[in-house]
Amino acid sequence: MPIATRILSSAYYDSVTLMLVAKELLAMPGVQDAAVVMGTPANLALMRDAGLLTAAAQAATPNDLVAAVLAQDDETAAAALAAVDGLLAASKGGPQTQGATRRPRSLRAAMSQTPDANLAVISVAGRYAAREARLALTHGLHVMLFSDNVSLEEEIALKELAGEQGLLCMGPDAGTAILNGVGLGFANAVPRGPIGIVAAAGTGLQSVSSDIARRGSGVSQAIGTGGRDLSEAVGGRTMLAGIAALQADPQTQVIVLVSKPPAEAVAARVLQAAKASGKPVVVCFLGADPGQIERAGLIPVSTLEQAAAVAVALARGEDWCSPIVACDQAPLAWLPQARAAAAALQPGQRFIHGLYSGGTFCYEAQLILRHLPDGLYSNAPVHPSTAEPAAPDDAVVHGQHVILDLGADEYTEGRLHPMLDPSQRRRMIMQTADDPAAAVLLLDVVLGYGSHPDPAGEAAQAIVAAKAKAEAAGRYLPVVTFVCGTEEDPQRLGEQEARLAAAGALVTASNAQAARVAALILADRHEA
Repeated sequence: MPIATRILSSAYYDSVTLMLVAKELLAMPGVQDAAVVMGTPANLALMRDAGLLTAAAQAATPNDLVAAVLAQDDETAAAALAAVDGLLAASKGGPQTQGATRRPRSLRAAMSQTPDANLAVISVAGRYAAREARLALTHGLHVMLFSDNVSLEEEIALKELAGEQGLLCMGPDAGTAILNGVGLGFANAVPRGPIGIVAAAGTGLQSVSSDIARRGSGVSQAIGTGGRDLSEAVGGRTMLAGIAALQADPQTQVIVLVSKPPAEAVAARVLQAAKASGKPVVVCFLGADPGQIERAGLIPVSTLEQAAAVAVALARGEDWCSPIVACDQAPLAWLPQARAAAAALQPGQRFIHGLYSGGTFCYEAQLILRHLPDGLYSNAPVHPSTAEPAAPDDAVVHGQHVILDLGADEYTEGRLHPMLDPSQRRRMIMQTADDPAAAVLLLDVVLGYGSHPDPAGEAAQAIVAAKAKAEAAGRYLPVVTFVCGTEEDPQRLGEQEARLAAAGALVTASNAQAARVAALILADRHEA
């Protein structure tokens, strides 16, 4: 099949725009693969690995846009490339209509057009992001820095500047926040309420806030810090600022902190600040020592589900121990289905394949499944010294359980995040169906304003195809999943869960429950 290439010289577009255009090209009849990227060395290397790099593309510079299409014939490839200009124009919102508000083309223009704004959401290429964030902070704006690829030194400098100005700098790589009832990034539709959240984990924040809503309560503020905030170098600057903001907020009655384990000295500083808030504080530092949290007079929980359940109980003035027990016992309700699934497996089926779009869910699942026999492999391991990243398109690592974060850099560089574009995960699901050792497929489905309009529908199609493929090979493939979201999300929680159930998946209420049900299937099999 031919590969056609087109280069647009000195034409910069942001990565989200380019990936959306590539997605449109992939949807065209006869197009087998496509890439639309800036001609940086890293992007050209990705094109080479994907088999799309031609001699013409090799001559591109970082200031050039490169479009490449692999198609069934030359005519199809040429037609696809001819559509690029129109797709790029459409991504910019089309021509300006008479009387419409002119969209600002710079941060300075936006500030001039909306002088009462107090927050800037910044999502530009990493090499420009720190400059724009600094400009916003110096003009008195809080910042949500969605961009990644910002250096550690720049992050520290931005957060120091924010502290001096009495402002929040959320990020870099801050994917979610809910401020004064307004969801930002990959946020969910959550009612206002008495619980405030500060999280160094985007899908962790989504999970806790959504579960709070499902339990009939609401969120006062939810502040995302960015994943490096609790490192020793950054020192928890945004989490500390977030705690102080929630402490001063009269609407916040209970505070929830969510993160992977912080650096030891940073954890002590954060816990001391949380204790001084004078409000009940629930701490979900996934995999951390609960003793340090208890000694600080705070409430430790081990899962995201427990964090939401305990926070809601505290906000209602109820006992907070019972919700922890209820969360731990909930997976046992799935025991009959787990035993039936185990009985249907072939002798060689032994391993769980977890394909996650949420990094925090991947991390939490590893913690829950870490005691399974045969070892556990991840591209984002809980203990980085114990595993090396998998090849970007290799979902099958033989001889052990596999828990992958498909939102990690090696899977998203030059591609949309799997919460926006599930096509890569669909391919990996089919790889799992081909693996005779795969015993359980474990998936998350994440809803929200920024997510795919029908993620469960996309997953359901792949589940049905994977189950049929395994059955044709004489195997049964159990699928266990959960949906992170609310009934008020654009995708509707109940409708999404129903799509997965109709596809034959076991649909649990949380990531922790899904991982434990997957473990129950294997445990019952080992005992049999």
